Amino acid sequence: MKVYMDNNATTMVAPEVVEAMVPFFSEVYGNPNSLHKFGTATRPALSHAIDQVYKAINASDNDDIVFTSCATESNNWVLKSVWVDKILNGDKNHIVTTEVEHPSVLSTCKFLEEQGVKVTYLPVNSEGIVEPHTVKSFITDKTALVSVMWANNETGMIFPIKEIGEICKSKGVLFHTDGVQAVGKIPVDVQDVHVDFMSMSAHKFHGPKGIGALYIKDSQALTPLLTGGEHMGGRRSGTLNVPYIVGMGKAAEMATENIEEKMKAIRAKRDRLEDALLTLSDTFTVGQREHRTPNTILISIRGVEGEGMLWDLNRFGIGASTGSACASEHLEANTVMLAIGADHELAHTGIRISLSRYTTDEEVDYVINHFKEAVARLRAISSSYAKVKPTPGGEAGECHIPEHLT
Repeated sequence: MKVYMDNNATTMVAPEVVEAMVPFFSEVYGNPNSLHKFGTATRPALSHAIDQVYKAINASDNDDIVFTSCATESNNWVLKSVWVDKILNGDKNHIVTTEVEHPSVLSTCKFLEEQGVKVTYLPVNSEGIVEPHTVKSFITDKTALVSVMWANNETGMIFPIKEIGEICKSKGVLFHTDGVQAVGKIPVDVQDVHVDFMSMSAHKFHGPKGIGALYIKDSQALTPLLTGGEHMGGRRSGTLNVPYIVGMGKAAEMATENIEEKMKAIRAKRDRLEDALLTLSDTFTVGQREHRTPNTILISIRGVEGEGMLWDLNRFGIGASTGSACASEHLEANTVMLAIGADHELAHTGIRISLSRYTTDEEVDYVINHFKEAVARLRAISSSYAKVKPTPGGEAGECHIPEHLT
C-alpha cells in the first residue's frame, strides 16, 4: 500500500482539474494575446479562471490578482519591488519578517541585506507564531514592509494575520503575507483582513505545479519583476500559461467551496492519527491543534532521528517529510523547532505529517500501525537513545525539551 502524507509539500492534481486543463494543451491552444480566433477562443476560460481565484479569496474588483510561476516568484516580486519602490527610490531602509518564513522569503531578505537593507527577523513564541505586539514593537518610521506568513509550512500554526494587518495599516506600512499554506485549507478573506500583498500557489490545493499568483490590494503600484511585454496589464511579462491558469482556477474553486465541511472532515482524521501517535512514549507534537491548519502534525519522537524515521516509513510506502535534511556532510535540524526553543538533538527528530481531503480512514489506520512499528524498530537499534534525557539545562548528550512540548 502507498500512502501520501506530505501534502504541505505538494498535492495530487484533482481529477476534475486535469479534465478542465486538457483541452487547452492541444485543442484550444492559442495565445490569448493574439487577435485571431485561435487566441480569442482561450479568453472566456481565462476570464472564468480569474473569477474563480478572485472568489476563492473574496478579492474585490478594485484588486489585482496576477498569475506567476509559483509563490516563490510572488514572494521575490514583493520583496524586491518594495526594495526598488520604497527603499532605493524613497526614504525607507527597513523590512520586518520572521525567523520561520519560507526560504523564498528568508533568502530574498538575506540578498536585500547584502544590498544595504536593514532586515529584522522576529522571534516566535513557544507555539511557533509571532505575536502582534512583537511586530508592532519593531516597526519604525523607516519600515517599508512587514512580511509574515499566514500559516507555517512545518507546524501548520496559523499566525494572527488580522491583528498584524491592522497594526501595519495604522502605521502606514505595507503588509505582505505568504498565504501558500492557508489558501484552500482555511477560510481566507482579503476583505476581512488588511493585506497589501498575498502569495498563493496552486499545487498546495490540488492544482498543477508551476502556477501561482500574487494578490495586490487596490491594484496599487508595484515595479514588475519580469519585463518584456504587456501581459497581465503590464505587471508580469510572459505568455500566459492558459492550461495551468485554468487548472488553478478550478482547484481554487473546489478547495474553497464548503471549506468548513472539508476542514471538519480533514481535522477529524488528523486528530485521530495524532491521538494514536501520542500514545507512544516520549512523543511530542508542536503547537496546539486548534491553532493549526486542520491537516498538519509536526511530531517528535525522542531518541528517533528524523531521517531514519522518514526512510523507515518509506519502506512501508508512506510518504512524509522531515526538517532534518541530509546535506553533504551533516544533518540540518528543523529550523522551526529550533526557533521555538528545542535544542539541536530534539530538532533532529521532527517528522511532518500532512493530510489532504483525499486522505482516507484506511490510510490513517495504515500509518498508525506502521508508524508505531517503525518507532519500535528504530528505538531498538539506536545506540544513542540511552543518552537522551529530558533534563533541563541541555548539557552535552542531553536533550532539552521545552515545556510546551511536554
